[in-house]
Amino acid sequence: MKALAHKKRILILVLATMIFCAFYLFYDINFKFFEYYMSIRLPKLGAILITAFCIGAATLVFQTIINNTIVTPCLLGMNSLYLVIHTTIVFFLGSTSVFASNKYISFFCDLVLMGTMATIIYSYLFRVTKFNVLYVLLAGTVMATFFLSLQSTMVRIMDPNEYETLLATLVASFSHVNADILGIAFILVVFLTLFYKKELEVLDVIALGKERAINLGVDYDRVISKLLLGVTLFITIATALVGPISFLGLIIANLARQILKTYKHSHLTLAAALVGMIVLVCGQLIVERIFDLAIPISVFVNIAGGIYFLYLLLANKGNQ
Repeated sequence: MKALAHKKRILILVLATMIFCAFYLFYDINFKFFEYYMSIRLPKLGAILITAFCIGAATLVFQTIINNTIVTPCLLGMNSLYLVIHTTIVFFLGSTSVFASNKYISFFCDLVLMGTMATIIYSYLFRVTKFNVLYVLLAGTVMATFFLSLQSTMVRIMDPNEYETLLATLVASFSHVNADILGIAFILVVFLTLFYKKELEVLDVIALGKERAINLGVDYDRVISKLLLGVTLFITIATALVGPISFLGLIIANLARQILKTYKHSHLTLAAALVGMIVLVCGQLIVERIFDLAIPISVFVNIAGGIYFLYLLLANKGNQ
């Protein structure tokens, strides 16, 4: 009965997502210029779908590894790393350099630098800490502070005109998504999903705890280290595509848990992705139709995420 109820709720989420996506594509459209409207709206919608899936899946996996539902992968320092990479490029090479102005090169710079640094740093941390996840999380928080300090220092002595140009790339936005980059991001997401398929299948067992997972035959340390690297890569793709959105994962992962009330990560991941799509589509509609793109979507997500975070803290305290 519970499995049937979960499937019904997922079906409702699928239908709701399709309705909101269709509304976003066809609302207030002039069909004389149908191709023009689609050339603008389809890349935005594609970016929304990819971002929601990457952040939703990464957050659910991260929360399962840490065994805490009120943490987000931004604690690993990926958002801060993104900020310092972009600031460093503009600071040393200028906003007119090909690394800052060319969307293809900028995307691949983010992807390669963030992916490589995350792989090296966290692989090293796992070996040094003997696969202690809490130490890795603490190190990630310290590195995030360090990256922000570096970024803040460069911003203070940067040319104001350069900073004004840089500022647009430091805020998450779906307004100027390149369709070709979108295709590359989609291919990478599909590849990583297939690559991590075996590890994702044992998440339900990992959620039981380290000792039980080991007793059930899971190579716990290897799986955890591989999954954490996967989390950083998914966050890297989403961040490189649209910019940092810190609280989105917290919102959609916990809403998915509250809607389904199940331990099955296959259902939760799909639900989190669908909830994320609905949240981002609605947020983008608000940004475009009410505020005329004057306020970026990340502002609304972070405000809502902060309020929701406080609610989760109070709710969890009440349950203790």
